Amino acid sequence: MMTDRSTGWIARTCPVTLAIFLLIITSHVVRPTNELDPYKVLGVSRRASQVEIKRAYKNLAREWHPDKNKDPNAEDMFIKISKSYEILSNEERRSNFDRYGQMDENQPFGQSQHHGFRHFDNSFYFDESFFHFPRSRDFADSKYMLHHAQFNSDILPDSYKRPYLIKVTSEWCFACIHIEPVWKETVVELEPLGVGIGIVDMGSERRLANQLGAYRAPSIIGLVNGRMTFFHQHVVREHLRRFVEDLLPHNLVERIDDNNYQAFLDRWHVENKPSLLLFDQVPVVPLLYKLTAFAFRDYIRFGYVDQGATTNTKLLRQFNINTYAPTMLLFKEDTEKPVDIIQARGMKKQLMDEFVTNNKFLQVPRLVNQQLFDELCPVKQFHRRRKYCVLLITGEDEAFLPGNKAFVDFATTNKKDILRFAYVYQRQQQPLCQALLPNQAAAFPQVVILERRSQAGRVLFRSVSSGWNGSQEDKYRLHEQLELLQKDPTYLSSDTTLPELNNEMAPIFIIQWMNAAYDYILQIYDGLLYSNWREMMPILSLIFSALFILFGTVIIQAFSEPSESKPQKPKPKEQNATQTEDDASSRANTSSRPPRKDFVEVTELTDVTYTSNLVKLRPGQINVVLVLTNASKNALLRKFAKEVFSFSGTQTLHFSFLNADKHRHWMPSLLRSACPAGPSESHSDDEESSDYMGHVLALNGHKKYFCLFRPVFTGDDPDDSSSDSSDCKRKSRPRSRSSSHSRSRSHSREDGGVPKRGSSRPTSIEVHHKLDRLGLWMERLMEGTLPRLYVSLWPTLNDASGAFSAES
Repeated sequence: MMTDRSTGWIARTCPVTLAIFLLIITSHVVRPTNELDPYKVLGVSRRASQVEIKRAYKNLAREWHPDKNKDPNAEDMFIKISKSYEILSNEERRSNFDRYGQMDENQPFGQSQHHGFRHFDNSFYFDESFFHFPRSRDFADSKYMLHHAQFNSDILPDSYKRPYLIKVTSEWCFACIHIEPVWKETVVELEPLGVGIGIVDMGSERRLANQLGAYRAPSIIGLVNGRMTFFHQHVVREHLRRFVEDLLPHNLVERIDDNNYQAFLDRWHVENKPSLLLFDQVPVVPLLYKLTAFAFRDYIRFGYVDQGATTNTKLLRQFNINTYAPTMLLFKEDTEKPVDIIQARGMKKQLMDEFVTNNKFLQVPRLVNQQLFDELCPVKQFHRRRKYCVLLITGEDEAFLPGNKAFVDFATTNKKDILRFAYVYQRQQQPLCQALLPNQAAAFPQVVILERRSQAGRVLFRSVSSGWNGSQEDKYRLHEQLELLQKDPTYLSSDTTLPELNNEMAPIFIIQWMNAAYDYILQIYDGLLYSNWREMMPILSLIFSALFILFGTVIIQAFSEPSESKPQKPKPKEQNATQTEDDASSRANTSSRPPRKDFVEVTELTDVTYTSNLVKLRPGQINVVLVLTNASKNALLRKFAKEVFSFSGTQTLHFSFLNADKHRHWMPSLLRSACPAGPSESHSDDEESSDYMGHVLALNGHKKYFCLFRPVFTGDDPDDSSSDSSDCKRKSRPRSRSSSHSRSRSHSREDGGVPKRGSSRPTSIEVHHKLDRLGLWMERLMEGTLPRLYVSLWPTLNDASGAFSAES
């Protein structure tokens, strides 16, 4: 029975095992016939080094570059060379190709890769790298491919006439393949309307992709007026269409109804442009009409009339509009009657462009800038293309209006291909008028006929005699001279060079600056909103640096000592003493450190802090304790901070103070418990003395010893009478003896010695002089040269009987 079961199991599993085996053999052996061998493409052996591969790539890339090689297959060959070099220049990719014949590390059947399939205990998973396969470029896309030089020379200037929709793609991009159907549908819809289409390959046009700011594929970019905007929504056709509409300025087309149509048509005189009205039954302005308005916004004013709205019945009836088909009416100087009309069920871009191009200018436009002058009166190139410009130099006051209207009527009835009629305001274009009428004040209108001969401004001209007032005689005289001009070109006898015209329509500087700032803010907002960090990093770095400096300064000022920003004024009674203290401390400070206003953390020894700051002090730690009273607390603490500040950075020192008014028995108990440091009479003198204000102790709680500093008088107090008498006596003594005696006395007191009985010097020391030599004492403390007084046990802080605390 076991044999039957085993045979059945083998029979069931053999087909599965055989299929898996064949699949593995096929994946390793069978390769696509169209797969390229990078070694053969670059012409190197399989043992070639990286130097040889790089040299071969440079030679082939230089030979097959599409810009240098005119062979039709040069572009495909260049792509093969680039892909081959990408594989062989990477050791991991090259190893995969040598083992498994893979062209890319993300293909699924490489055992060293983990991007295809994952383990089943992590749930079945595969990502887009499974579908990374080389695909040939669509032939329809080849005409949209953009290059860096072409983009800067053609596309950027053309973006001021029409918007561009640019797709950034890559050969090895699954997401690009996913959006391809939507992209093609969008191109088929938008390109006939006038939207420019472009495709950038990141592999071959890395420089252009960096200029566009595209660092991943796929990316879709809108380009209008030289400004690039990224598309961040879901890629569907409606979103792309809305994206293109949002790129256009919002004031291109004005909504027209019965109430505002007359004001719209009458503005031709102010804006110096014809007016175009589109009548259609859709409530929104068609995208085709917006694109046409964007392309011709410098020449035509565009308005839209919704035929289905009830507020437009008067307008439709006045111009007899057919409501069954879109209609376009173009008005110039005459606002009652259109000069041209077009009506068609299916408005096409070519039809609209041709209609607008034939009516770009008014019958008699006003020369407001050099560009308009160049288009109306082009430079003579050939004899048969000669153009003459009939220019009326007039004014803008109401007194000139009849003559100006008569000139427009004359131009309307004398239309010819070689004649262009225009006028200028003398006050707006004074340099031009002075060049054409050098010897005339031009207080009255004047007609000048001119022909441009060069781009530098050279013209031949002749002014019509007797001026221009719009009478029939003036019209006859002008018509006669125009007839003579057509028969004899030498009729123009004067020669001059015209200056460049002033741009009357240019916005003022503040408006230009505000528009530039608005575009810049929008760009920053877009970058922050969609995390375009590569472009925004320099700007963000600058902003955060400025904020760091600003708030850092505020924080430093906020946490600085109040005495530094607002010095406190001393009380009247203590003012003299304070001034004396400052002067004396500046003179008596024997250390090389200048007095500074610095901060030292000083804690008070109390019942709570006594054990941790002394009894249980860690080995190697020393607590420097200042003994003070309530009256001398502020003065001694300020002087104490100045003297010990330079030692406050030492980690082994702690600084505290003890209030002798609160704990008056602690110092006597400590001195009685210390080992004898001098003669026996010093102990009796210490017991009698009860003034320990200004004493400083360096307490080593672990080794149970302390060093004592006693106040030392320096003899520099001008207010002390005893100081004066002692100075007189000291002067009478020999200098050497006086100095040696003072030095010995000073050292004895710093070292902890006790003065002899009967000396009144310590009790006469002022408060601000008690710590004069503390800095020197601290230096000797750090050197370890001070004598040490040992104790068996530390006294308790509040022990009146002199008992000692037990140490743990």
